[in-house]
Amino acid sequence: MLSHAELLELKRWNTPTIYNGWEQVTRKDAGKECFNLEETKDFMPRMGPMVGYAVTVIIEPGNLSHRQNNPDAWQQYREYIASVPGPKIVVVQDLDKPSVYGSFWGEVNANTHRALGCVGTITDGAVRDLDEMHNAGFKAIARRLCVGHAYSTPVRWNCEVEVFGTKVQPDQLIHADKHGFLVIPPEDEAKLLDASRFMDTNECRTLIAAARSASGKSHEQILSELNEATERFKEAAVKKFSDKGEW
Repeated sequence: MLSHAELLELKRWNTPTIYNGWEQVTRKDAGKECFNLEETKDFMPRMGPMVGYAVTVIIEPGNLSHRQNNPDAWQQYREYIASVPGPKIVVVQDLDKPSVYGSFWGEVNANTHRALGCVGTITDGAVRDLDEMHNAGFKAIARRLCVGHAYSTPVRWNCEVEVFGTKVQPDQLIHADKHGFLVIPPEDEAKLLDASRFMDTNECRTLIAAARSASGKSHEQILSELNEATERFKEAAVKKFSDKGEW
């Protein structure tokens, strides 16, 4: 796991910036894997990005039998949450999808999870008590809002879940904001911060700098400088990530 300081530094950038670094060091298919394939909605965009390790739970608020089959589910689930070091992001798969009958989240559950070291949630179901969740400092990325909780109860936890078309394993590092979320493979964690920092600096010193200095120049001069900046950008990336060999 990354140190608290490293996680804080990752939180200083948006999720697309972290993606730009991650794609340089991963062996995954960065064009298709490890990020949400369906649209998400960040209901607390002013809170900025959230970074943490996944704790997972499956729910089915429209099915009363889960409460009846395991009346101790909440206690067992909370013990699991408490046993995992933070910061944590609660990733919730709602089996009622595409229907929505109730929310796992509200004022009480947000405050409870915040007390147990969770910074927010990603759920392909719904959330409610939005202002109260925000006041608790608990970020919510979800599919929609709803008014009730129906028969919400934990069904399974500490297991693989699938949300917004992406599979998430417990303990995986997640970076998420208003753009969506990125699930980092364990083997990519150690290089993520350095790669993200480098790619952000590389863009600022080449492509962005060239584009921002275009005022008053002819189109021919602008294109020439952009082409030159593109080459310097690529050269820096190749030198830094020569083992990838993808440029």
